[in-house]
Amino acid sequence: MSILASLAKAYERLPDAPPFGFSAEKIGFLISLNADGSVASVADLRTGAGNKKIIPLMQVPQAVKRTVGIAPNFLWDKTSYVLGVTAGEGKRVAGEHAAFVERHLEALAGQEDEGLKALSLFLTNWKPELFIAPLWPDDMKDQNVVFALEAERLKNIRIHDRLATKKLWEKLSSEGDKSFAACLVSGENGPVSRLHPSIKGVWGGQSSGASIVSFNLDAFTSYGHEQGENAPVSEAAVFAYTTALNRLLEKDSKNRIQLGDASTVFWADASNAEDANDAESLFASLCSDVDETMQSDKVGDLLKKMRSGLPIKDFAPGLEKGVRFYVLGLAPNAARISIRFYFEDDFGALAANYQRFVQEMQIEPEPRDGFPPFWKYLAETAVLGKRENVPPKLAGDWIRAILTGGPYPLTLMSSIQMRIRADKDINALRIAMLKSVLIRNYKMEVPVALDIENRNKGYLLGRLFAAYEQAQRAALGDKVNATIKDKFYGTASAQPRRVFALLDKGSVNHLSKLGKAKPGYRVVIEREIADIMAIIQPGEDPFPASMSAEEQALFGVGYYHQRNHFFKPKSNETSATKDAE
Repeated sequence: MSILASLAKAYERLPDAPPFGFSAEKIGFLISLNADGSVASVADLRTGAGNKKIIPLMQVPQAVKRTVGIAPNFLWDKTSYVLGVTAGEGKRVAGEHAAFVERHLEALAGQEDEGLKALSLFLTNWKPELFIAPLWPDDMKDQNVVFALEAERLKNIRIHDRLATKKLWEKLSSEGDKSFAACLVSGENGPVSRLHPSIKGVWGGQSSGASIVSFNLDAFTSYGHEQGENAPVSEAAVFAYTTALNRLLEKDSKNRIQLGDASTVFWADASNAEDANDAESLFASLCSDVDETMQSDKVGDLLKKMRSGLPIKDFAPGLEKGVRFYVLGLAPNAARISIRFYFEDDFGALAANYQRFVQEMQIEPEPRDGFPPFWKYLAETAVLGKRENVPPKLAGDWIRAILTGGPYPLTLMSSIQMRIRADKDINALRIAMLKSVLIRNYKMEVPVALDIENRNKGYLLGRLFAAYEQAQRAALGDKVNATIKDKFYGTASAQPRRVFALLDKGSVNHLSKLGKAKPGYRVVIEREIADIMAIIQPGEDPFPASMSAEEQALFGVGYYHQRNHFFKPKSNETSATKDAE
C-alpha cells in the first residue's frame, strides 16, 4: 500500500475525524453577532496566561491553499482578512479584507438563514476604523476568528455549524471547473484535487505548512496536465490523507516522535483496536524517552519480553500477524516535505527486526540508564550531543535499517569515530553502535564483553592502549591535565606505528613510579600488557602503519572492554579496583 493510501485509510479510524470539506484549525477569538449584524460581544477562546496561551482547535470549512496570492477562507480567517486589521505593516491588508468581503457577500446573497444574513450585514457595515479597545482587544490581531449568533453562542453553535451553512459550503465546494479522473489512491473516478492542502507540524518546516505532492512550476506541466492533474488524486482522498497526517503531526500527538531532523509518525491498522493501541504504545516506548515504570503494566511487560529476545508469537500472538504497522519520517525541504523513510509491514516483522537490533547493540558494561531509546543513540553522532546537530541523512538511513533489518549506513561508523576523536568520549552507546555496524555490515564476530582470545589487531591494540592509559592513571592519579587518550587516541587507532613505541616507553616510566607506591598493582598491569603482546603472532609487525575503518572500530571496542575491565569488581583482595585506590 502506498503512503497516501495508508494515510487515507488511517483517516477512517480517527475517533473524531472532521467531515469531508472541514479541517481542524487554531481559532483564537469568536465574534458574536445580533440578528441585525451588530456586534454583541468578542470572546477570547484561548486558555492560559501570557505568551503561552493555548489556542484551541476547531472544525471549520477547510482552509484554502495559499501561495503568494490573496485567498480568503470561508466563514473564518485571520483578522487581516476578516476585519482588515493586523499587527504588522499590513501592506496588502486592504486587499485581503476586500477579497474576504467580496467572496462572502457574493456567496451569501439571497440566503435566508438567520446566521448567514447576520454575517452578511456585519460585513456590509464593518469598517477597520471600528477596531477599538476595549471591545476589540489588541492581542486579537492576526488571530483566526469565527462567528456565532449571540442567541446560540452559549450553546457552542457557530455560524459555520448551522445546517444551512453546511449545505451552502457543500454546494460551493462542488462548484468550479473540475477535471475528473481515476484516483491514484482509491482507484475510483472523481474530481481531481488541483492543490493539496498543506501539511503542518513538521519540525523545521514553514509555519504555514508545506506539501508532499506539489506541481508548482510550468516545467512540471506534462502533456497539457497542470498542477494536480499530473498525478490525479481525488479531492476525497486528498482530504483524507492530509487530515490524517496533520492529526498525527499535532504537537501533543501520542503517535509522533522526533528522530534527528525527521518528524516521525506511526500508526497501526488492526481489526482489534486493543492490539493496535498496544502496538503503537510499544513502538512509542522503543523510540522515545519513556520510563518503563510509567507504562501500563501490560505495555511494560510486553516491552521487557520483546527486549529479552522472546519471540512475539509466544507472548503477544495478536500483534505478530494481526497488526499492520506504518512508520513515516518527514523532513522539511523548502516549500515541500521530503520523505526520510517509510516502513510498512506486520508488527511481528518490526518486532523481529528490533530484537535483532537489540542483540547487535549488546555491550558490557551496559549503558548506565539501561536500554536507551533511538534518539539517545542518534545524539551520540551530533556535535555537543544536540538533536538538531544529528546528520540529517544519517538519522533517516539508520532508522530505516533498524525497521527493515537492512545494512546500517557506513556514515554511522565514521560519524561515531569522528565524535570520539573530537570529544574523547568513549561510552557504551558509541561502542555499541560501532559493534553493530561491524556485525551487520561486515559480518564480523564482535565480543559483547572482554575477549582475551580475540586476535584481531585492532581489538588487541585497543586493549593495549587502555592498559597504557591505566598505567598512567595509576601512577599519576586522576588530576592529569590530559591523559594519553586525550592526546593520542585518534592517531593510535588510525596509525599505530606513529605513537605506540612512544606509549610503550612512557609506560615504563609510569610502571616504575607505580612500583614504588603499589608494587602489587604494577604486577597486575605488567601482566595485562604482557598477555596482550603475547597474543600477537610471532614475526608480525605489532604496530602497523595504518588500520582499516573496521579495525579502527574494533580498536574502540577493545579499548572500551579493557578500560572497564580494570574497574570490574573482583572477589579477591588483589582486585585491580582495590589496588588502584
